[in-house]
Amino acid sequence: MTHQNRPVLAAIVPMRHSSERVKGKNYRDFAGKPLYHCVVESLLQCEDISKVVIDTDSPFILEDAAKHFPTAILLERPEHLRDGSIPMNDVLLNTLNQVEADFYLQTHSTNPILSAATISHGVAFFLEHYPVYDSLFTVTRLQVRLWDQLARAINHNPNILLRTQDLPPVYEENSCLYIFTKEILMQRHNRIGNRPYMLEIPAEEAKDIDEEIDFRIAEFLYKEKYGLKS
Repeated sequence: MTHQNRPVLAAIVPMRHSSERVKGKNYRDFAGKPLYHCVVESLLQCEDISKVVIDTDSPFILEDAAKHFPTAILLERPEHLRDGSIPMNDVLLNTLNQVEADFYLQTHSTNPILSAATISHGVAFFLEHYPVYDSLFTVTRLQVRLWDQLARAINHNPNILLRTQDLPPVYEENSCLYIFTKEILMQRHNRIGNRPYMLEIPAEEAKDIDEEIDFRIAEFLYKEKYGLKS
């Protein structure tokens, strides 16, 4: 996947073996294959990605990935970083210290509908515009009436009832894709730098699996997108 003079970009997929709300979701059958296969397959299709890295404490994923994705770099997560309460940035710093690259991309196995085309577009845009933008993260556009916990309007004037499609948009950080440098993560302990680019992606592709109903909806959308029979 690497080309001469092209920056080295490593794509990281961190995964835990255990999950609290949807048991074993990362490797559970999803449209006929383990869930994590979807995002790894999409990453491997992107020419600008030099390395795909799987960081996990799962014996199943380590064995299965070695068989199905022989070009991927497999890292077994150390014991002290396996608890679900450990911040993701600490996990990522451990990974970055083992994998050399100019830039790093991080996504999640729980975003199975995130397409190779969207990933490729985001990577190409970032590489073309760096260092104007020092990092990138994906967002979902929202044009709805938002309120805070004290019933105060956040993004609209309640006395002027605009149609929702006419409201100024706000954007949700959807955690589908981050691109950053090691320096940003080390200095800020954050994947988002001082000059980030917000890449808007389709709401369907941003579907995340957090609860059981999310798993079922995502699987339905995935089958519809790729014309798979139920």
